[in-house]
Amino acid sequence: MAGARRYDPDRRERIIDAAMRVVAAKGIAGLSHRSVAAEADVPLGSTTYHFTTLDELLVAALRRANVGFAVTLAASPALADPSTDLASALARLLGELLAADRGRAELEYELYLAALRRPALRPVAAEWCEAMADVLSRHTDPATARALVAVMDGITLQVLLTDAEYDEPGTRDILARVLRPA
Repeated sequence: MAGARRYDPDRRERIIDAAMRVVAAKGIAGLSHRSVAAEADVPLGSTTYHFTTLDELLVAALRRANVGFAVTLAASPALADPSTDLASALARLLGELLAADRGRAELEYELYLAALRRPALRPVAAEWCEAMADVLSRHTDPATARALVAVMDGITLQVLLTDAEYDEPGTRDILARVLRPA
């Protein structure tokens, strides 16, 4: 039967994965429906069917990227222990994530920072910050949790942008200062 559609329930997810690979390899400037279709090995019409605009595709990719650190943070055995030294645990987790897959961290931050120029991404970037703060609010007050997220964001950006070595003891000291009561 000519023209019959092939059932492909995972196509949308494959397109999102392909978009993330394209951004990782070429940056957001290299992202197009055509480049994603080629990477996903799907017809061009499939990308535009699932994602009418590139912003829609970037929103889906950023949502996928958001899951990484927040899930790792929430699942951390160190954070499950209420007596844990929060500054040390967070500094260690941040170091582990940067060491495990720097390329992945760069991809996530490229998508996150795309919200500067693409307003459609801003709510998703805010969701990431809120999810992180929610996890940390189990260990401290909400304002301090937001401050911790901001500091960890800043440290991560500095490491990624300057190719500096991650300084776990220095990060621990900075986070401890944020956690210290006034």
